[in-house]
Amino acid sequence: MDTLSQLAAELGRQLHTLDAQVTTAESCTGGGIAEAITRIAGSSAWFEAGFVTYSNQQKTRQLDVPHPLFAQVGAVSREVVEAMVRGAQAHSGAHFAVAVSGVAGPGGGSAEKPVGTVWLAWGVGDEVTAERRHFPGDRDEVRRQTVIAALEGLIRRTVREIENQG
Repeated sequence: MDTLSQLAAELGRQLHTLDAQVTTAESCTGGGIAEAITRIAGSSAWFEAGFVTYSNQQKTRQLDVPHPLFAQVGAVSREVVEAMVRGAQAHSGAHFAVAVSGVAGPGGGSAEKPVGTVWLAWGVGDEVTAERRHFPGDRDEVRRQTVIAALEGLIRRTVREIENQG
């Protein structure tokens, strides 16, 4: 079993223990996080919905990201991924969520946001946390590392939730 499948299976076990669901809101990964989760048999018990919102217009339309944010801070920003997480949770009803937006390359980078820059956000109920990461490599490597980071972050949060319930 490859790394993505192992992580997705572990996430599924944690979500099953919690009797909770997860949703994804993806831009630069193009649905890769949802694909990893749904490759696990039985994932319909814990995977609620996946939103692939590649354009800013769809981030606004599907996830209620305020359109002025794009001009203010750009699509690859803390504010946008936090809004994406909240929108995904609101539209899916899932307790857990992850959102990603980044510059996978090979073009599109800038001095402030070079290729490999990715913002990730996780939602657990009403709590939202976000972090900026920089992943090396080509487009495929940046996207794969983003999926791994997203799943690892979800696992950490489900484990914490299980510990808090214990």
